[in-house]
Amino acid sequence: MKTIAEGCKLQLILRHKTKHPHMGNLKTKDLTKIGYTDNQLRSLVVGIAAKNFKHHTNDQLLSLLADILQQPEQYLNDAITGKIAEKIIGKPAETPFSVYELRNEPLPYKTYGRQHIEAAAHSQMELAMQLPVSVQGALMPDAHMGFGLPIGGVLATDNAVIPYAVGMDIGCRMALSIIDESDSFFNRYAYQAKQALKDHTHFGMEGGLDIRQEHEVLDSPVFRELSFLRPLHGKAVRQLGTSGNGNHFVEFGTIELAENNVLGLPAKKYVALLSHSGSRGLGAAIAKHYTQLAMNTCKLPRHAQPLAWLDMNTEAGQEYWLAMTLAGDYARACHEHIHANLLKALGLNAVCVIENHHNFAWKDQLANGNEVIVHRKGATPAHAGELGIIPGSMTTPAYLVAGKGAIDALYSASHGAGRTMSRQKAKDSMTVSGMKKLLSSADVTLIGGSVEENPQAYKNIDKVMGAQHALVDVQGRFMPKIVRMSKE
Repeated sequence: MKTIAEGCKLQLILRHKTKHPHMGNLKTKDLTKIGYTDNQLRSLVVGIAAKNFKHHTNDQLLSLLADILQQPEQYLNDAITGKIAEKIIGKPAETPFSVYELRNEPLPYKTYGRQHIEAAAHSQMELAMQLPVSVQGALMPDAHMGFGLPIGGVLATDNAVIPYAVGMDIGCRMALSIIDESDSFFNRYAYQAKQALKDHTHFGMEGGLDIRQEHEVLDSPVFRELSFLRPLHGKAVRQLGTSGNGNHFVEFGTIELAENNVLGLPAKKYVALLSHSGSRGLGAAIAKHYTQLAMNTCKLPRHAQPLAWLDMNTEAGQEYWLAMTLAGDYARACHEHIHANLLKALGLNAVCVIENHHNFAWKDQLANGNEVIVHRKGATPAHAGELGIIPGSMTTPAYLVAGKGAIDALYSASHGAGRTMSRQKAKDSMTVSGMKKLLSSADVTLIGGSVEENPQAYKNIDKVMGAQHALVDVQGRFMPKIVRMSKE
C-alpha cells in the first residue's frame, strides 16, 4: 500500500518550480529499465514528460513513472498522468446507472413551528418525500431552504444514503464545556479570555494553528483505504483544531443550569465554552465526491437530482459511510482540540462536556422496528434523554436540552434558531456600526465576525424553542459574552 507521502508525490513534483541543471530528458532505454516496454506507451510518456515536466530531474520523473506503472488506477483522475495510466490499464468502463421515477404524491411528514418556516423549505421537503426510498420525514422549526434537503430537514430512507441530505459540512457539530467558575470570572479575566481566543483558534478556508495538532483520527486507515482521501490527509493535518467560515464560532459565556438537571450538577450559573464547526475541507471534499458519484449512478428527474442516493448494499454506499464517519470523527477531534487548547491556556478545567452532530446520517429504527437511515441536515439528535445544544445567535441564548424521543420527529430537534435572511440580504440590511450597537446593548464582545451573521438574520430562538416543547426539555440556558468568528 502506498504511503501518504508517496501518494502526494505527483503533487509535489507538479508544484516544484525550480529549474535543475539536469532537466528531464527521458530516453527509451531509461523507460525500459523501469518496465515501460511497449513502444507506443514509451512514446506517449516521452511526449508528456517533454511538455509537462521540463524542469524536473530524470530521477524525479522515473520515480513517478515507476509508481504509475505499479498503481495506475491511483492516477487515472489526473489530467496529465491519467493519459499514461489509461494507456497502461485501458479506459475505465462506464459507470452503470439506474433510472428512478418519483412518487406521484409526497409521503406526509410532520412539521414543527410551521408559522416560522418559509414555503421554499416545504417545497424541498415535499420533493424529498417523493423519493422512492423515502420512508418518513420531519421538518424542524428552524428550517429554511438549503441544497437538496432543506436545512432543518430530517429524512428516513430505506437502505439508502443521500450525500446532499447529510450536507456539505459533514459532522458539523456543537460542543459545550461547563466550567466551575462564576460569571465574576469575566470581570477579572475578560482580557485573558479574548487573548486566548485570538491565540488558540483559527477561522477560514485556509491555514491552521501555529502549533501542529496531533490526534488519533489522523492515523485512521480510511485515509489509505479510499484513494481519493489520500491527498486530503495533509490538509486535514493542517486544519485540525480550526473552524470554518459563516456561522461557525467559538465563544465564552455563562450557562445557568435548571433545577434537577440530568447532568446532576447544582442549579447555578457557570462559565462555559461553546463551539460550532464541522469537518473542514475534508468533509466538503467527501460531500462533493460522493454527491457526484450518486448523481452519476442514480438518475432522477433534473429537479430532484441533488437528492440522488447511494445504495447501502453497493461498494460506493459503504465507502461513503466510511468516509462520512471519518469526517464526523475529524469534526469531533477539532472540537476536542479547540476546547483543550483554550482551557489549558486559561488554567481552567471542565466539569462536564456535552457534544452533538447535526449534519450526519445514522442507522436507526422506526416504531415498527424497521431499520432506516436517518439523515439530519441541520437537526439535533433527540432520543429520550439524549443531550444536545441548540444555539441562537451571537447575542441570544443557546439551550442545553435533553431529548424526549419523539418518533414523529424521528428523534430530532432543531439545530439552532435558523436563518430568516440569506447572507446577502443580511449584509444589505445591516451596517457595521448597527451591528456594533446590537453587540454593545447585549454586552457581547465580538472578535472577527461579519454583518452576514448579525443577530437579526436569525429567527427568534425562544419562539423556535417554544415550537418544540414536544421534542426536548431545556436543561440550561447559555448566554454568550466573548465571541470569535471568521472575519469574512
